[in-house]
Formats: sequence, structure tokens, C-alpha cells
Amino acid sequence: MTFDYAARRERLAGLLPAHEVQALLVTSPENVRYLTGLASSNAAVLVRADGSGLLATDNRYIDVARALDLPAVEAADVAGALAGVLEGPGTGIEAASMSVATYHRLGEGLVPLGPVVEVLRAVKDDAELALLRTACELTDQAFEDVRQRIAPGMTERDVARLLDNRMTELGADKPAFDTIVAAGENGAIPHHAPTGRELRAGDLVTMDFGARYRGYHADMTRTVCLGPPAAWQRELYDLVVAAQRAGRHALAPGAPVGDVDAAARSVIADAGHGEHFRHGLGHGVGLQIHEEPFLGPSRTGRLEDRVPITVEPGVYLPGRGGVRIEDTLVTREGGPELFTKTTKELLVL
Repeated sequence: MTFDYAARRERLAGLLPAHEVQALLVTSPENVRYLTGLASSNAAVLVRADGSGLLATDNRYIDVARALDLPAVEAADVAGALAGVLEGPGTGIEAASMSVATYHRLGEGLVPLGPVVEVLRAVKDDAELALLRTACELTDQAFEDVRQRIAPGMTERDVARLLDNRMTELGADKPAFDTIVAAGENGAIPHHAPTGRELRAGDLVTMDFGARYRGYHADMTRTVCLGPPAAWQRELYDLVVAAQRAGRHALAPGAPVGDVDAAARSVIADAGHGEHFRHGLGHGVGLQIHEEPFLGPSRTGRLEDRVPITVEPGVYLPGRGGVRIEDTLVTREGGPELFTKTTKELLVL
């Protein structure tokens, strides 16, 4: 599977005049990888308005870099090495990834910019979607395999370990992020870190996890019940299912991201649980687990076609528990394509 990195740099070059810069010094590791193919912990690439580029990395990666489709120089101080070839004032930098110390050291004439490459990355090509689809398939399969083993007496850490191990056994690079397993009252904490808390009969158990495959991140959340659910648990679960369905149906090219969030959030608010949904509805996925665009009540912008994005409403009741249901989908003209296909029926284990 190949990517046209030169075409990506040319698209970036076409955006630079609107930002009133003649070049962009890219230092975010994910953005460097997107533009060059180099996966590195220490690299930078300078992209000029004519589409040409220069890559810098240290001696650990230089041999790989020199086999790519643009010139490469070896340096430990990658940003400094490229600063030496900047052509006068009007060079953009990535404000979110460059430290203040480096910014001041590189000299005058640098223009801090917001997410430029990230906006390009939001829309995925066929090769990227194929990798993401595989990551989601591995995530689905890991859940199907592990859920059959979940039982009272296991700890949250036990379940997280089983999910992580199964994803890598199936072919994932590694987990896409730190797996969340939250049982009982811990389910009221959206980003609960797994503990030694044992699972008990009657618990709702929320699992938020994903596989990373060849750099691309999947994200899925399912909530199950250990034994027959109580009435309040079933009511809460059905509410989140309805909200998630509304959010998914609102996904469309051209849709304002705030409206998509509102479609799901209004379902929860109308049921009297508005204060118990405390985070945004979703986020883009790709080379990062959280990337552009973001779905939230204060977010602006519109969705485009071919954007992988999560829809993950949740209701969290302090001291009692919670429910979150999350899928990774891709915006399409004819309706969103679902990448995580594990059932959203309430599973009673």
C-alpha cells in the first residue's frame, strides 16, 4: 500500500499563500509522517510554496529518510538545521508542536500557525481508509473474543490486559491508546484508568479501546452488564443508544460540527440528563487517536466527505455508574459508513 507524499506536500503548498507564508516548518511527528512517510521521534520537514521540501532527522533515521522522495539532511537539532535554509521572513511554524524555547532560538520572521496540515489530514484517501478499516476490524474481533471471558471476580485491569493482548495477537501494532475499563460506580468517570476493582454481578462495565494498525487508530466503546440489568440501567442504556443513533444520522458532508453534537446532546438533555453528558460527542481519528475535526457544542466548522470520526455520547451518574457507546464512522455523501460493527444491543454477560 503506497501513499503519494509529494501530492500531499503540493496540497499543503497550495494553502500557504492564504496564511501569508512562503514555507511551513513542520515539526509534529504525525504531520512529518503524513507528508514524508518517515515515522520518527525526531524529524522535521520544510515545505515551500512551490511544493518542494527538505527533511531533517538524526542518525537513527537518516538511512530511511534518504530513501524517501525528497532531500534529507542529518542533524540532531532538526528544527535548527532547517532554520538555516529558511528563505527570509514569512516562514510558518506549527504553534502547537514547537516549544517556546525553540521558537525564540530560531530567530525572527517565524509565523505561528494553527492546524494547517491537520486540516488536510482530516480527509482520508483510499489507502488510509483501508488501514483504518483494518484497525477497526481488529478492534471488533478483540471484543468478540474477550467478552466471552469476562466474569465476576476479574478486575478492571484483567479485562484491559485481555483486550490489549488480543488486539496485538490479531495483528495490531499496539493498542491505540490506554484502554479504559470501568466497572460499576467507576463507569461514572469518563476516562477512568483501570484498577484492581473486581467486577461484580449487577455491574455495568464500560470498555473504551482500539487497535493501532500501521499507524492508524481505531476507537470503540461498548458497555455491557454482568447479569440481568436493573430498570435504571436498561433505561440509561436505551437513552444512550438513542442519542448515539441521532448523532450518527447527523453525520454528513457539509454538516456543521456543532449541529452534529446537538443532535445527540438534545436527546440526552430532553431526558433530563444534560448535566450528565460532560464531553464532546466525538473526534476525528487517523494517525492520532484525537485529531481534526472535533464534535462539540462550542466547535465550529463543517464536516467534509471521507472524514473518519467517532460518535460517543455518554451519561454518567456519580456514585452509580454510566454508559458510553462509541463507533468509528466515515462521512459519505450517501450516509456515514460504519467501521466498528460490534452490536450495540445491551450484552448481558
